[in-house]
Parts: sequence; C-alpha cells; structure tokens
Amino acid sequence: MKLSFVIPVLNEQDSLVQLYSEIIQNCNGYDYEIIFIDDGSTDNSFNIMSQIALSDMKVKVVQFRCNFGKAAALQTGFNLTSGDIVFTLDGDLQDNPIEIPNFIAKLDEGYDLVSGWKRKRRDPIYKTLPSKLFNFVTAKTFHLKLRDYNCGFKAYRHPLEKEIILYGEMHRYIPVLAHSLGYKVGEIPVAHRPRKFGKSKFGKERYLRGFFDLLTVKMITQYSKSPLYLFGRIGIASTFLGLIISIYLAILKIFMNQPLSNRPLLFLGILLILGGLQFISMGLISELIVNRFRQGNRTPVSIAQYVNIDQIESKPYQQTNLPEVNE
Repeated sequence: MKLSFVIPVLNEQDSLVQLYSEIIQNCNGYDYEIIFIDDGSTDNSFNIMSQIALSDMKVKVVQFRCNFGKAAALQTGFNLTSGDIVFTLDGDLQDNPIEIPNFIAKLDEGYDLVSGWKRKRRDPIYKTLPSKLFNFVTAKTFHLKLRDYNCGFKAYRHPLEKEIILYGEMHRYIPVLAHSLGYKVGEIPVAHRPRKFGKSKFGKERYLRGFFDLLTVKMITQYSKSPLYLFGRIGIASTFLGLIISIYLAILKIFMNQPLSNRPLLFLGILLILGGLQFISMGLISELIVNRFRQGNRTPVSIAQYVNIDQIESKPYQQTNLPEVNE
C-alpha cells in the first residue's frame, strides 16, 4: 500500500525539515510520496522543499506563482497523488504525524474519509471560539456529526480525493462534500501541538468567506440536482403570502369600501407576489441550465463499482490538466 501526503505550505521555512523527518519516521514501512504545494511563499520555503526533493525522489514540489489559497493547493495536490491512501496536513507542525497509524486503522474499519478532531486545541481563545461555532452550525446544517470540520489533518481512501472539487474556502467542507457523494466519513481525536514557528495565515475575513461557502456547499450538495426545489419553495411561499394579503385587502375594499392607496400592506403584497414569481422563474431557468449541463460529459453521481462491464468511457468528473512535476 502506498501513502500520499499533500501539504500546502505558505511561509513555513522553519518547520519543513522537521515535518518531512517526522512523516518518514511514521510511515511504518509503507511506500510513500510527499507533495509539497508552495502557495506563494515569500520566504525560503521553496528552496528548502526543493532541497528535500533533491535528496528524496519520492518528494514532489509544486510552486504557485502567487497565493491562491489552501483549497487550490489541496486540489492541485489531489490531482497529482498516486497513493492508495492520501493524507492532508498543514506545514506548521501543529499536526503530529505520529497519528498516521491511527488514521490507517480507522480507515480499515470501513471508512472512506477520516477527519482529525483536535480535542485539546493549542490555539488562543479568539481562534477556538469561532471554530466551535463554525463546527456547530455546519453539523446542524448538513446533519453530519463531526466535532472538528476544519482540522487539516485528514486521511482519504482512493479515489475519493479525485472526485472532490475544491475552490474558494471549501476545504473546510471536505467531509460534507464526501458525505454528499455517498462516502463514509469518520473522525478520530488527534494530538495538536502549539505553533512553534511563524504565524497563522488566516485573518478575520475568513469568517465572511466561510459563511458564503457554507451557502455554496448547501446549494451544490442538496439542490444541484434540482434547483427548482429550493427556488420553487421560496417562490411559492412568497407568492402565496402575497395572495393572502391581496385577498384580504380586496375584501376590505369591496365590502367595507376602505381606501388602499395609503396602506403599506398593499405594496408588501405586490412585492411578495412579484418576488415569488421571480424565484419560481429563477428555479425554472436553473433547471434548464442543469439539464443542459447533464447532456454533456459529466454526471452528478459517484460510482462505487461496476459488475460485468468491460469498458467504461464515462467521466464522472473532469480534472484540471496540470503540467508534469519534476521529481
């Protein structure tokens, strides 16, 4: 069995050699490959990773021209992996590679993705409290009981990592994306070490981006197959409420001869009806787009296996063509 390690790196020059050494020590005789993704580092990180790669042909390094974000780094690494099990971990040494055997043991229980749970997180309270809120909201929204969605230390069974498409800040929702494809997702507690070198790369703006990505993931995991179910429900509810208001006002005008021109409720009823019709129209247009999309060479399902089929020409997901990486 071969292990692949995908490690996004942004200005972590002081921790890379130790991280590489710890990964090698904990592979327990398995064949391995390590893929470092330099996400626009401005320090000496790329040179250090390149030196490691020159000394070990199983190490690959990809350098981005600028900072594209963790999701883009992971997606690039996933496209290059060839292992049976793929690990992702951060390059700051807070994820301890000593947990590698525990991840493999959990995968052997039948899980396809195992996410780490930082039970004793070694971070300041201004980072831990928002993280707890994020985990609570995400678990309630997607009905997937995990205690730490945002832990970067994860293990994937091939070919799960090839089917996930990441962009924006969607690396936080990888367990949700895997669960929506029918994969079995588990969780184990992992040791979390305090940061020894450098500083965190995530600012306050990540909370706003994370909220928008929450809405995106909710849409693509539950309504991408039929967006009319989302827009239609909102449209029907709005239209129905507007009709009730309009009928009520019509009764007042016809039977009680009350003036309506000075009543804000009249404008609310009209607004609700027009808004509801727009939502229904948006849902129908979305259905046309999805139907057109399905007629192409993509399919919105994840296939576990085939029986008695010799040749498969369908392509469940298109992958980005990437240049070859020199070992």
